[in-house]
Amino acid sequence: MSKSPHPDKLPGLLSPWRRTFQWFSSLLILLLPWFQLDGKSLLRIDVPSLSLHLFGQVLRIEELFLFLLFCLAFGVGFLLITLISGRVWCGWACPQTTLNDLAEWFAKLIKLEVIHNQLKGELWRKSIAQLFYLLLSALVSANLIWYFIEPQTFFNRIVSGQLHYGVWLTLLSLTLTIYLDLALIRRLMCKEFCPYGRIQTALVDEGTLTLQIPESEKERCTECGSCITACPMEIDIRQGLQIECINCGCCLDACRKVMQNYQQPGLIYYTFGTDNQGTKALFNPRTITLLLVFLVISSILTFSVLTRAEASLKVSVSHTVASRILKNGQQATFFNAWVNNRSTHSKIYHLQAQTLDGAVLTIKGQTDNLDLSAGRNQKFDYVLVSPAAKEPFMIEFILLGQQNQQLATAEAQISPVTK
Repeated sequence: MSKSPHPDKLPGLLSPWRRTFQWFSSLLILLLPWFQLDGKSLLRIDVPSLSLHLFGQVLRIEELFLFLLFCLAFGVGFLLITLISGRVWCGWACPQTTLNDLAEWFAKLIKLEVIHNQLKGELWRKSIAQLFYLLLSALVSANLIWYFIEPQTFFNRIVSGQLHYGVWLTLLSLTLTIYLDLALIRRLMCKEFCPYGRIQTALVDEGTLTLQIPESEKERCTECGSCITACPMEIDIRQGLQIECINCGCCLDACRKVMQNYQQPGLIYYTFGTDNQGTKALFNPRTITLLLVFLVISSILTFSVLTRAEASLKVSVSHTVASRILKNGQQATFFNAWVNNRSTHSKIYHLQAQTLDGAVLTIKGQTDNLDLSAGRNQKFDYVLVSPAAKEPFMIEFILLGQQNQQLATAEAQISPVTK
């Protein structure tokens, strides 16, 4: 076998980069719920208030179209990444792969062997591994719940014994599910159950990043079998593209280590498409179309979030207290109003009411100095005093800012008092 004329330029290993990426992404997912912006979580779904905390913005259920746009942008973006990077997501970024790698790393650390997805070794070592898997499962489960309950609140409620039984049930169910995955399933999830590999196979084209041994390199293969031994999915990459391959690059590193002994580069490469056309292969109709769709949806979402009104107002007639005629002949109608501060700062609002032709009406209740913190949605109860209605007529509630600028309006109907 001939030597490479440039042994000092032989490519390095990818495993350090892959481990660094896995650690970075895992820590980001783990720590993201702890970070706040203006006292609000960077990313959290708040179930009691039916709102989504999204990097400083609070999107309530009334703004569901923004959440749908976010989901649509996320879905199209994921398809775009899938189309370009192929199964690299599975080998580098998928939480299942990261947990599998961590589980197998710990097993080997305590002198256990992982053969055909099973742990081999003394019983006491297996027991330690299972305990580690259980603790890891509990951490992952708690991390998922932190995206719905702030971690500080989560731990405070555990210590005080006030954590809702529904949360406990969710935590235990998730822990058990993830533990069974780590203890029994692991790589079988990627081989047999995960639908992503099947979806990605349907999306692959000439521009998709692929891990392979090009036909032109197979004649240099030494038949050492290192690529098979290193493969966590226990497949032979020399047999061509296979749905079980997660493109983790372990075989690539194993081959490079062997070929470096001969001062030659490895035989296995990441290429754009099986024909290795380079980055120009990315400029194909499917990739460009998905990219344009993603950019359009993301632009609409960004514009909608940044230009939306800083406050909203909802008003409805009270269903618990009936309207009545006062001694002076005027009519009292009871209303419930919801004021939502959509901004990222505390705001003070004022509320007034008028008929559609501009006649100001009297409101009994707190109408001035409505102090709401960022993202807060608060209910207020009011009594509207108006001329007695002989037939239904519409009135308008107006929400004003500190500079008396109009921020939001809501119309309601005054109906005659039934005797």
